[in-house]
Amino acid sequence: MILMNSADKYLEYISVVRRYSKRTQDIYSGVLKEFTKYAVPEAGNQDQITDEMLKEALTPLVIRGYIVELLETRKMSPRTVNLHISVLSGFCGFLMKRGLLTSNPARSVPRPKQEKRLPVFYRKEAMAGYFAASDIFAGEDISPSPDEFIQKYLARNYRPGYRPEGDPVYIEMSRLSGKPERFSALLFEKRLKRAILSTLYSTGIRRAELVSLKRGSIDFSRRIMKVTGKGDKTREIPLVPSLCKEISLYLQAVEATGCGSRKLDMPLFVTSKGTPIYPVYVDRAVKGELGEAEGFTARKSPHVLRHTLATELLEDGTDLNTIKELLGHSSLAATQVYTHNSIAKLKKVYETAHPRAKSGGKHGD
Repeated sequence: MILMNSADKYLEYISVVRRYSKRTQDIYSGVLKEFTKYAVPEAGNQDQITDEMLKEALTPLVIRGYIVELLETRKMSPRTVNLHISVLSGFCGFLMKRGLLTSNPARSVPRPKQEKRLPVFYRKEAMAGYFAASDIFAGEDISPSPDEFIQKYLARNYRPGYRPEGDPVYIEMSRLSGKPERFSALLFEKRLKRAILSTLYSTGIRRAELVSLKRGSIDFSRRIMKVTGKGDKTREIPLVPSLCKEISLYLQAVEATGCGSRKLDMPLFVTSKGTPIYPVYVDRAVKGELGEAEGFTARKSPHVLRHTLATELLEDGTDLNTIKELLGHSSLAATQVYTHNSIAKLKKVYETAHPRAKSGGKHGD
């Protein structure tokens, strides 16, 4: 038996038995290949690694050297290095079960310390501002004429200091105003991107969960979304009426353009050409939409929208177990990280507003 065969069996195990995502499988595969390149440099090819080479490579001393290589030579962050160690530890545990190792060497290796990072989130006011500004693209008029829509857009955006010639959306609409089909495709894409952001923000689902949604995932009568998360676990998420309406109007636009199927097993979100959305498309949609809006200084990603919903729910008094079920966390520990944001906010309010904090605790306190 050779290492690559063992690695393949391990990747098959985390895929079939543990049901890890494709992205996680790719990460694990990459870590194993990087480690063997470092630990067994004499092997010209991965397929030439024998069981004996494997046993010699997977030792605390070699793993410590690998950690130093990652930290000092490759300048990886402690967080990334700890990910490598976790992958090696899981792989060693798998090899122990198969009798290739008698102990797990990765567990005896100290892990580099990493700073605890609070989840980044957007301000509620910024999110409200985005939805107010983009509401025109989620209207009930599925196929407006270019000239009428542009005039409506200008009237809606008029305010002191507003310059249409500096508005990239207006410039693009004006450029396509004489091309009805391309103009309709532009409006459809804006509707789609807003629906993507609305869904991410209202439900807190992961990017991969959003991409995997089917038409049948939405039960409009019950206002429920069925989501398949990590480990193929299915959960139901309640939908607010406004999101139900937006998704319904989006589906009407899909049918009006003839770019999608009505079958329940077909992808929910598709582009103007009828192709299913993919992870990079979602990333670009979030970055593009929030990049044009005001009040967004943090990194713009789907996961920050997930953090934002969790933080808002916690601040509104929602209990941790409910948030855990909504987000699809496997343990409460993953959800508890959001409490740090609330504590930090409470401390800031106390320090800036409370009389005792202003006086430094003097006057008998």
